Amino acid sequence: MTYNVKVDVSPIYELISSFIVFTTRKWVNNLDVGLEWLEDIGSRFNLDAQQAFAAAAKFPFSDYDVLYAWAMDRSSHSIDAFLDDLEHAANDTLYHSIKSYIPDMNTKEVERIRSSYVPLLRKWNDLYFIDVAPQYTPLLEEDAAEKSTLLHKMDPEALVEYASGGIVLEAGLPSEQVVLVPSIHFRPINTYCFYNGALLIQYPIDIPELDEDEPPTCLLRLTRALANPERLRLLRYVANEPKSLQEMVSNLHESEDKLMHHLMRLRVAGLLRVHLVDVDTEKFSIRPDGAAELQMFLESYIRL
Repeated sequence: MTYNVKVDVSPIYELISSFIVFTTRKWVNNLDVGLEWLEDIGSRFNLDAQQAFAAAAKFPFSDYDVLYAWAMDRSSHSIDAFLDDLEHAANDTLYHSIKSYIPDMNTKEVERIRSSYVPLLRKWNDLYFIDVAPQYTPLLEEDAAEKSTLLHKMDPEALVEYASGGIVLEAGLPSEQVVLVPSIHFRPINTYCFYNGALLIQYPIDIPELDEDEPPTCLLRLTRALANPERLRLLRYVANEPKSLQEMVSNLHESEDKLMHHLMRLRVAGLLRVHLVDVDTEKFSIRPDGAAELQMFLESYIRL
């Protein structure tokens, strides 16, 4: 199946993504921003703001699928305009804009999500994102422009795998359109949302390293991932054909939590392909380019 691939970029996506990372702490141990970023940003907030974001951590994670769908359906790149549109739109208008993406959505949930998140996203923008947007937005736009150019030079599936560093769209995936969105706060992982007939993939972009004398982040991810013998054995296990998590649990006699930890380490290092088989099924295989990148980054850093 040939997918209709679109590259989209807007600071609105990054506003939502950074808000998710800060509020939920999800994946933070594997993200470049790290725990120090969370502590630094949190220390700037007064007690009321801290309590508001702590309460938001208990909201359903599926709420963010709705926010991203509204971002895809935006009328402007302006964050203020986007939030104003959400705040002042009639419930029916917001419902009709989302139901094609999420058919089981209802007006009660639309109102809950709108009223819960708009004030928090405004606060997040004022307290944090407005300061970093001028730095990050040009980087996101530059990468999106590069990927848009490649749309005319690569097959859609190949572009998705290249941009994401390893996401493979298997035949029969129930998505006619794939939207690629560059991301910084989620670096180095990919995140994706399945919608009715569509798939949103946020892929991490490269950002300039500040100190050329320090080992590059990509090299550190690779060496940390490969320093564990269990992860090396896991790479060998998935070298011949893609394996699902359930197959790994059964064949390797390891717990699901332990395997997920190792898989995440290998994924963020760029050593695994993630095969999206259907909405609920992922399989994993080795990404051959990862080994080549290890040699390239190592030789570049030590200047061989």
